[in-house]
Amino acid sequence: MNTPVETHGLTKRYGAATAVDGLDISVRAGEVYGFLGPNGAGKTTTLRMLLGLIRPTAGTLRLLGREPGPRSLERVGALIEGPAFYPYLSARTNLRILADHAGVGRARVDAVLGTVSLTDRAQDRYATYSLGMKQRLGLAAALLKEPELLILDEPTNGLDPAGMADMRVTIRKLAADGCTVLLSSHLLAEVEQICDRVGVIDHGMLIAETTVDDLRTGGALRIVASPADQARDRLRALFGATLVRGEGDVIELDVDAGQAARINAELVGAGISVSELGWQEPDLEQTFLALTGGVPHAD
Repeated sequence: MNTPVETHGLTKRYGAATAVDGLDISVRAGEVYGFLGPNGAGKTTTLRMLLGLIRPTAGTLRLLGREPGPRSLERVGALIEGPAFYPYLSARTNLRILADHAGVGRARVDAVLGTVSLTDRAQDRYATYSLGMKQRLGLAAALLKEPELLILDEPTNGLDPAGMADMRVTIRKLAADGCTVLLSSHLLAEVEQICDRVGVIDHGMLIAETTVDDLRTGGALRIVASPADQARDRLRALFGATLVRGEGDVIELDVDAGQAARINAELVGAGISVSELGWQEPDLEQTFLALTGGVPHAD
């Protein structure tokens, strides 16, 4: 299965409001795919349609080669909008109940508790768990069936930095072992570290689907020079005003990095002091804001 998740024209309307609008995404086997968008962009609505929790208004979707339904979910694990367990039962007992219901051997319970580093707290009641521990137990539940596809909604929610790092390692290991992971997140730095490709949506529409590296293609030469006004004038004369950006002593120049030596020689030759000259790559957050024209928030 080369594309475990595929949608075409996927649309969801609630009366006059359109939550998802003609969405076309394709998740490749074995990759970690990040689903990004500002608050209300339609991420969670899309994940719920994929899992058959709500019906699309229009369009088609396939999960592991099938339309949504009980058979398509046999090899899918999911954590959507936070886990739900019996509060006064232990983590191990909660997972045993789920395993029995899913027809999974109980040996998997201890295995998944170990995967999410909850073995030492397995006998504690769920009600005593922190938000981060609850999130990790939700991931353990999603892994009970040894899924081929894992769908996660904000999987690092509530985790401290160490827990986020552990979650990253766990997800990357799952992908390395052949599991395809589709996750939504508003933590852009996290997505940069964990995802192979990303789909960015805004107002329910896909506005970019590409690798993380390609998404932040661009960058500029960053120059710190004094007097800055003279440096800007010199650079505008050399390359044109539209390629020169920045404020104060910092100048950003939209030219190839190979121009660095020439620029340094030109500025120094004009009596301008250059204290810094280097290539500055755009980060994913800058690109995200440029694409969506807004501020990223959690769904």
